[in-house]
Order: sequence, then structure tokens, then C-alpha cells
Amino acid sequence: MKADIHPDYHLIKIVMTNGTEYYTRSTWGEEGATLQLDIDPNSHPAWTGGQQTIVDRGGRVSKFKKRYEGLGI
Repeated sequence: MKADIHPDYHLIKIVMTNGTEYYTRSTWGEEGATLQLDIDPNSHPAWTGGQQTIVDRGGRVSKFKKRYEGLGI
């Protein structure tokens, strides 16, 4: 490997949204830095199985349907 081309790989603390903390090695921040997560596997619907619904109140879908309603699609 070439010398001095790789980023510094060091230990940081991760704090999840529920307050859980753990340590990992990363190139983010400085040695001993704390990364506060806004979204994590404990809270995001993609990991928790939450249902997402599309609510269109006069938005793009309604405008599209209104524009092309006479074409018989």
C-alpha cells in the first residue's frame, strides 16, 4: 500500500436515538468523537416494519390525473 493516502481510522462513540451507546472504529470525526444519530434501526420504519402511506392532498398525483383525465387511460 502507498504511504499517507489512507484516512485516519480511529475509535468513536455512537449514540442511538434511544440513548444506547457503543464504540466502533471509523474515519468520521476525531479520535474519541461522539456521533449522535437522528435516525437509526430502532426508530426508522424501514427497519421497524412500520407502514408508510402516500397521502396526496392536491399534490403531484392529483395534478397528473386532472391533466390527463380526458385521454381514457
